[in-house]
This record gives sequence, structure tokens and C-alpha cells, in this order.
Amino acid sequence: MTTPYQQQGAHPQAAYSPAAYPQAGYDSPIPVRAAHLGDALASEWTKIRSVRSTMWTLGVMIVLMVGIGLLSAFAVSASDARLGEESVLSLGFFGVLLGSICVITLGVLTIASEYGTGMIRTTLTACPSRGRVLTAKAIVFFLLVFVITSVTAGIVGALQTSIVTGGVNTGEDWLRATVGAGLYVALLGLLSLAVGALIRHSAGAITIMIGLVLLPLVLALFMFSPSLREVQEALFEYSIPSQLGVLYSAPVTNSGPTGWDPLFIMLGATVVALVGAGFSLARRDV
Repeated sequence: MTTPYQQQGAHPQAAYSPAAYPQAGYDSPIPVRAAHLGDALASEWTKIRSVRSTMWTLGVMIVLMVGIGLLSAFAVSASDARLGEESVLSLGFFGVLLGSICVITLGVLTIASEYGTGMIRTTLTACPSRGRVLTAKAIVFFLLVFVITSVTAGIVGALQTSIVTGGVNTGEDWLRATVGAGLYVALLGLLSLAVGALIRHSAGAITIMIGLVLLPLVLALFMFSPSLREVQEALFEYSIPSQLGVLYSAPVTNSGPTGWDPLFIMLGATVVALVGAGFSLARRDV
């Protein structure tokens, strides 16, 4: 018994040939468009707010800023010490200094942890533009840390002025102790993020950044030789604690950067580190 295809002289398998039944193109109901920086920002925001390290590091930073700020205010108030012309806001310096260690940790983990877990491969697969990935991480991290640090510093400053009587707080003092401190700490965190991108190892990058914060002061304390006096003064003046203290009108020395100079110094160092991190991310394999 012959089939209609065999009667027409066609091969039996021709009826099942894909070419015999051309398929129409599939139109997705979801609009397809090219990815842009906004998509990368949304992705990085989702990641940074969904990991526990963000909650713990920033949570501890807030506790340190509020706790140490209030303790110092209560100690000054209980001792009946007179601040004279000094600003009450300078009492918040120690809390911000210790809290910056938490920001350093988060900055490194923001990118270095992805190398440790292999998540960076998924990130770069979803967004092949490595410069866009680094830019998105930097923007999201900077804005998050800046807002939280500035708001917390403002709340601590308001509580301190209500506890301690005396002292002089000008508008510039408030601006530097809130917005200035927030910018400086956020830039320090960006510097840590860049070091994390260069080192690609969380523990190593965190150790390097903590050494950068503490080592200059430690070295300067042990430079007793008169021939090293200029080096000692430079380490004191340009150390990170001293620069942060300038924003709180509480510098380690009476010389060196003044006013808003620490912000420009940290901005320059951060830009250089981020450019290096961008080149490293673009040229090295993951």
C-alpha cells in the first residue's frame, strides 16, 4: 500500500522535514531593549541591600557613632568641663573614626566578595561592560554611605548640643561635621572598593585599608630621631584620622590641611585608585 507522498515520488521522511514547514518568527510580548547604566544601578542596589554584610557593617557603624558620641557628650557634661570657643560637634569625631572601619569593610566586600564566591562571573555575564559594573557599584555604594553617615552625624550632633552646654557651633561647623564627614567617609569607602577590585581578596584588601588608616600615626609616634622630624610631621598631618579631625575642628596637629582640604585630598586619591581599578577590571580575567 502506497501513501500519497510515495505516489507523488516524494521521500517518506520529506513530510517531516523542517524545511517543508517553515516556522514564523517569535515575537516576545516583553519589550527588548539594550541595557544601560540604570539597569546596572538597579542590579547593584538589589545586591547591596539584600546581603547581610550591608546590614551588619552599617548597623555597627550607626551604633558606634551614636554610642560613642553620646558617651563623650555625657562625660563632658558630667565633668562640668567648659568647651569655651570649641565646637560641641567635635565630640562626634571618635565615633565617626571608628565607624569608618565598618565602611572600609563594606567597601571591600562590595566587590571583593564577588570574586571569592564566583558571583563576579554572573555579574559580568549579565553586564559585559566592566566599566559600567564598576561605575554602578561606586555610585550605589557612595550614595548609600553618604546618606547614612550624614544623617547619623546630624542626629548625633543635635543630641550632643542638647546634652552639653557651652561651646560655639557655627553653620560651617555643622556643614563640615555632617555633610563633610559624610563625604569623607563615603570617599574612604570608595577607596576601599577600588583596593578590593585591585586585590580581589577580601581579607587582604581590608588589612591594607586598615593599615592605611592606622599605620601612619603608629610610625610617626616612634620617629624620635631629629632627622625624621619632617617625615613625622607629614605623617601626622596627612594621616586619615588627622584629616577627618580637621572636619571636626579637632586635628592631630596645628599644621597641615585646613578647612575642606581633606576632602580634596581624599577625592584625588580615590579617583586615582578607581581609574586603576577600572584598568585592572578591563584587562584581567575573572
